[in-house]
Amino acid sequence: MAETVDKINLGEKLGLIEERWSPKIVAELNDSYVKVVKLEGEFVWHKHENEDELFFVVSGRLLMRFRDCEIRLEPGELIVVPRGVEHMPVAPEEVHVMLVEPKTTLNTGETVSDRTVAEPEWI
Repeated sequence: MAETVDKINLGEKLGLIEERWSPKIVAELNDSYVKVVKLEGEFVWHKHENEDELFFVVSGRLLMRFRDCEIRLEPGELIVVPRGVEHMPVAPEEVHVMLVEPKTTLNTGETVSDRTVAEPEWI
């Protein structure tokens, strides 16, 4: 059994990423992907009608804006954004994030922009 199990080093995977706001797949879990991404600046307001999203801050600080509040995340903290909730991630400085979300999740949800990644790649 152990030969079919891979160890993943998030720091190494994040070191392979140069662009911002372009999630990369590092693992598969049931019907979900585990992704890593580097963020900097503001994203777009968006929501996912059918999917929850988990954001885990590996390093840096992330601000998650909602229409009625903001939540600040430090390294080692996570947030689950429920389906249907409009949100906008903001990273005043570079932040490294691990995402866990259904395979069907489009990074910009129902909002199409120049940051939409239709087919995230594996790293």
